[in-house]
Amino acid sequence: MAALPRLVCVSSVVLVVWAGFCSAVCVEVPSETEAVQGTHMKLLCISCMKREEVTASTVVEWFYRPEGGKDEPIYEYRKTNHEFPSRFSGRLQWNGSKDMQDVSITVLNVTLNDSGIYTCNITREFEFEIHRPLFTSSRWIHLTVVEEAGEDFTSVISEIMMYILLVFLTLWLLIEMVYCYRKVSKAEEAAQENATDYLAIPSENKENCAVPVEE
Repeated sequence: MAALPRLVCVSSVVLVVWAGFCSAVCVEVPSETEAVQGTHMKLLCISCMKREEVTASTVVEWFYRPEGGKDEPIYEYRKTNHEFPSRFSGRLQWNGSKDMQDVSITVLNVTLNDSGIYTCNITREFEFEIHRPLFTSSRWIHLTVVEEAGEDFTSVISEIMMYILLVFLTLWLLIEMVYCYRKVSKAEEAAQENATDYLAIPSENKENCAVPVEE
């Protein structure tokens, strides 16, 4: 019976640990999947630790698989960085964070031959007093390398809206010019009519039209 309280205690600790694993402390963001030839491409790999206060040793392995080929190791982090001999030799850069939640790498001077599937394997061994559980996770990135950057859909929409706005402003300006021209023309016609009517009045009537001056 003495072992029962100890078993209950161990079970409680395990339940607390698993409950902690269910609440993420970071956000896993997917990586971009298209790169332009000659640029630098960051292969984003984020694996959130569920309890940042728990000590864990992390091993990161990066693999590359060309279209129709097999996985080949290209990079590894096991307390220190290690780059395997491959087509990427001298072109890989570690971009991981200190807490080992972000374990991304960057491919420098991307070429068309770099298209393919990249795999990021993360292995964590958590250091608890009772046991040392081992957890693994993987991320896959299907990268496509293009010669030139395609137009962004948002920029295309912005250009279309800009042209529509320019056309609208041009039409509005033309309408305002026509309106002002007609208004000025009518004013000139009215002035000419008044002048013609005045000239048509006989001279004696013009004298009668004079305003009498009071003495």
